[in-house]
Amino acid sequence: MRVMKWSMIALAVSAGTSQFAIASSQDDAKGFIEDSTLTAKTRLEYMNRDYKSGVGNHERADGTYKSGYRQDTGLSELLQYSSGFTQGTVGVGVDAFAMGVVKLDGGAGRSGNGLAANNSRGEPEKDSSAVGGAVKFRISDTVLKYGNQMVASPVFTTDDSRLLPEVATGTLITSKEIKGLELNAGHFTALRSQTGQYNDSINGRSNGLKNPGLTAADFAGATYQFTDNFVGGVAASKVDDYFKKQYINLNYTFPIASNQSLNVDFNGYRSKDDGKKLAGDLDNRVWSLATAYSIDAHKFTVAYQQSSGKTGYKYGVDGNGTIYVANSVQISDFVGEDEKSWQARYDLNMASFGVPGLSFMTRYIRGTNVTVADSSDGKEHEWDLEAKYVLQEGPAKDLSFRLRNAIYRGSNADYRATNYDNLNDLRLIVEYPLSIL
Repeated sequence: MRVMKWSMIALAVSAGTSQFAIASSQDDAKGFIEDSTLTAKTRLEYMNRDYKSGVGNHERADGTYKSGYRQDTGLSELLQYSSGFTQGTVGVGVDAFAMGVVKLDGGAGRSGNGLAANNSRGEPEKDSSAVGGAVKFRISDTVLKYGNQMVASPVFTTDDSRLLPEVATGTLITSKEIKGLELNAGHFTALRSQTGQYNDSINGRSNGLKNPGLTAADFAGATYQFTDNFVGGVAASKVDDYFKKQYINLNYTFPIASNQSLNVDFNGYRSKDDGKKLAGDLDNRVWSLATAYSIDAHKFTVAYQQSSGKTGYKYGVDGNGTIYVANSVQISDFVGEDEKSWQARYDLNMASFGVPGLSFMTRYIRGTNVTVADSSDGKEHEWDLEAKYVLQEGPAKDLSFRLRNAIYRGSNADYRATNYDNLNDLRLIVEYPLSIL
């Protein structure tokens, strides 16, 4: 993996001074200050989880729980500054952020949804904050960035499902020297949790994995736009002493008419444990195939997903968003050992009915054949509902309201570190993005 990583970097940098760079982004650099941006994103989130099986926050001596009810409300602010690049052959710039969370509701007896950090006594903090930044360099259409950053790769993705995003620390290089081709490679040594605290080495803070101390994650990937309707991508990663992964994606859209289209999306992972196996044994292949038919305001999606190998799929130490398969939804990912799952989904865009900005979604996923403790009778299913409205104009333009509800039920399907059987999950998310510069 290291050979692959550095080969990708060498290719990207060499392309920066090659014949491909006839006209580049760096040639059009406006300057460090002149091309700066400053944005603010305010997010209010209410999250209510009711574990019907009794899993809760405070475990008794006999292993049972006092309550399975969790409820949190919090407010976050994320300020992000991105400078332009200085002019010249090598452009230089910086990115910086400041973020914080204020807990509005959720005492020690009801917290636990990950909206706020806990103190040494296990009680939720009233507030927390963090700052960070990265320096960046650009040659032609190749950018090298080092420092704190949010990352989106199928094999290394920082998650943004709570009040604040995860933040990774390390080096990322992105090259777009050839039209339609994007190359990227990264080396990261730390992940900051979604509560804005605990800037740790890459370790097992999530999903019940062990904490080994300092280790590193390396990855590389490529995405190519073959035609206007066809795009494909590959990626590979290695987290030292945890696991190695390979990923592939193929996505094609068939235009049928001006108001109709059919999209086919394939995603697949191959994962294998590495070194000390700090995440335990891992030998998994998981793939999904989704087909979506769109006509006017309606979209109908069906998907099939299958997991095989000696274990289920694992992630978290490589970012809590590193799961790009069709049936990874609000509660479950449907990636248990030998699991097979189906999804039916319907989306409605109300713009066609005179209400732009309003949309609805519902989906049902059912998984079977999960192997747990030498048995293959594990089952799970989930039903999700979502409504979202985005203001289209006025002083509060882009202010959004999002209501999400999930009902999850499982039967002998506990392949995760935490028992999620029989869970109701309700979330209200209000978000206001503002462009200051």
